[in-house]
Amino acid sequence: MTPLYHELLDHLINEALQEDIGDGDHSTLSCIDRNARGKAVLKIKEAGVLAGMTVARTIFSKREPNCVFTPYKKDGESMKPGETAFEVEAGVHTILQCERLVLNCMQRMSGIATLTQTYVQKLDGFKTRLLDTRKTTPNFRLLEKEAVRIGGGINHRFALYDMIMLKDNHIDYCGGIEQAIDKAWNYVQTVKPGLKIEVETRTLADVEKVLATGKVNRIMLDNFTPSQLADAVVLINGRAETEASGGMNLENIRDYAATGVDYISVGALIHQARSLDLSLKAKLS
Repeated sequence: MTPLYHELLDHLINEALQEDIGDGDHSTLSCIDRNARGKAVLKIKEAGVLAGMTVARTIFSKREPNCVFTPYKKDGESMKPGETAFEVEAGVHTILQCERLVLNCMQRMSGIATLTQTYVQKLDGFKTRLLDTRKTTPNFRLLEKEAVRIGGGINHRFALYDMIMLKDNHIDYCGGIEQAIDKAWNYVQTVKPGLKIEVETRTLADVEKVLATGKVNRIMLDNFTPSQLADAVVLINGRAETEASGGMNLENIRDYAATGVDYISVGALIHQARSLDLSLKAKLS
């Protein structure tokens, strides 16, 4: 985890707790003594890949640094109904105020990690690696992409600032592929040295234009059929990284991987994932 990750996670937690608590958790304030202590356990109610354990610990610790968090499972482990993921001992106010945020994060993250692992397993035996996209929930991208990583996928660029990706709209607004690439390449040389350039292509003719520039790190092959993709990979012949995008699903992803493409990006890892069922229950002695 990078320092930036922890900084972004702290910001996410602070904003989420403020959104939920507002001027006070009046349900808890009305009936629970401020000094009451308690324990709670995270119960698993659905099979899948567990994700969000580190996040849960951070949420509770952010609210109460001296809480006791006892994990029984790890991020990335398989889970099944009836298992306990963790136990937390803290002020009852802390437990109740953090409950929904912890569950929302872990249920969503576990669903994404589970779907990601399903896709990764489909790629077994191929060199092709699985990428996520920027098709994420606003202000929750950090944890959605972390869930992809936990599930065995690879994070593509996190945001607009860490890679140049010239897509169809950039190319159309700029007046063509060559013009867009030349301007992007000059920008990298003068403004942001080291920034990688990826270009979206829609036809083999586009691919030939990109290759002729010699200025691109990765070529995205958008909405190519497996047959067209195979031809493109042969044409590129290692002169740039290759990424297939558009129309990928669990039924056809192996056909695309069989072409030898380096990467396949799948937005569905995040935007089509279903949250898994978990619950946080008071542990009464």
